[in-house]
Amino acid sequence: MTFNDLHHQTRPLLLANVWDATSAQAAELAGYAALGTSSAAIAAQFGYADGQAMPFAHLLFIVGRIRAVSDLPLSVDLEAGYGRSAEEIAQNIQQLIALGVVGINLEDSQVINGTRSLVDPILFARQLQTLVNLVPAGFFFNIRTDTFLLGVENARQETLRRGVLYADHGANGLFVPGVTQRTDIITIAGHVALPLNVMVVPGLADMAELASWGVRRISTGNFLHQAIQARLKTLLSGIQQKQAFEEIFCDENQ
Repeated sequence: MTFNDLHHQTRPLLLANVWDATSAQAAELAGYAALGTSSAAIAAQFGYADGQAMPFAHLLFIVGRIRAVSDLPLSVDLEAGYGRSAEEIAQNIQQLIALGVVGINLEDSQVINGTRSLVDPILFARQLQTLVNLVPAGFFFNIRTDTFLLGVENARQETLRRGVLYADHGANGLFVPGVTQRTDIITIAGHVALPLNVMVVPGLADMAELASWGVRRISTGNFLHQAIQARLKTLLSGIQQKQAFEEIFCDENQ
């Protein structure tokens, strides 16, 4: 079954978003069918803010290490592409393909001076079509639109407009982080001819319900990494405060 096939099943593809070799191995051991990278988690590892503040070479290094320990299909969060032109972005994609990557996330927003905003959808769609033409057939372009994430006015209608446009310019999937409501999800899934990808957030319905609404891919985003970092801070703080070490080992045999 190809990576594309995994998006066309009755049960949604649950994607583990990983950030290093160890998290990739843990996801494979847990039985996940595919992996995706988390841009925010990888950036945090290197001490950078999310939003392409990190050099592309760092991302390439991590992807190489993940591929060295796992043969699961891997999609990379390429953010806005790490390039100023479609040709530069295509070169980045070619380097990922050389490592065995089967797809990317590409977002229609950009971070400038710490502020994220949507880009012009027509210009983005044209760039997408150029990218599709420059890389080998079968590569999976999962296009992220940040309409709900940024709380834009009439987010559902704007998502439909962008989703249809991106479908017409070669997208293979539509990622809408921040969408949670039943009516929004059903409408988007029913009107955009692409597998719909949502992100796990507090209050999101379970997999069975999401499947019945038309969702075909579910991403864990940066939340696994955040949970682990929160636990790490708790452990470190506990050791410092109590001047004892038993908390490190409390889950050792569980």
